Amino acid sequence: MLTGVAVIMGGILAFVNHLTEGPIADQKAKALADGIKSVMCVDDLQVANTDTVKQTDAKGKELVYVIYETKDAQGKDLGAAVESTTGGFGGNLKVLVGFNTEGQILGYTLLEHAETPGLGAKADKWFQKGEKGDIIGLTPAQPLTVSKDGGKVDAITASTITSRAFLLAVNNAYNAYKAAPMDAATGATKKSE
Repeated sequence: MLTGVAVIMGGILAFVNHLTEGPIADQKAKALADGIKSVMCVDDLQVANTDTVKQTDAKGKELVYVIYETKDAQGKDLGAAVESTTGGFGGNLKVLVGFNTEGQILGYTLLEHAETPGLGAKADKWFQKGEKGDIIGLTPAQPLTVSKDGGKVDAITASTITSRAFLLAVNNAYNAYKAAPMDAATGATKKSE
């Protein structure tokens, strides 16, 4: 009897999971599209190309970055939005960072995080324009670091680990953006096969 109930419940759960896959994927795609518009500070844009860059960190771990090259309605290059993931205090910290064509930070948004509410979760606002840890307009050619580590960026109060992880994600996103293979003729990123 118990086995029969378990099999029936498993079937119901699989059916419900199948029903919700599409709406969940649609919601993630909408959140990403809204995030790209937000970090690029433009409402009327198109993603001209999506590229994936793989790099290996100092510990030998493979890191994957997704670069969304953007153009305005007239086809002018705006720069790119780059997805970058690092390990924060509570788990992975997935950041989407917008860069103009010169590599300056236009904006950012947190796509996913498991940081402590009221502490590390403040990263969604702390580094925005006009806030204490403002990074907007900076170019991470020299890696951004918190003041506690000799850098110029104020860490989130009582959340230095999250601040370091966030800045690492931004620095890595910049490096991936600059490392993306360029087409010498057009200056555009070549698609990954």
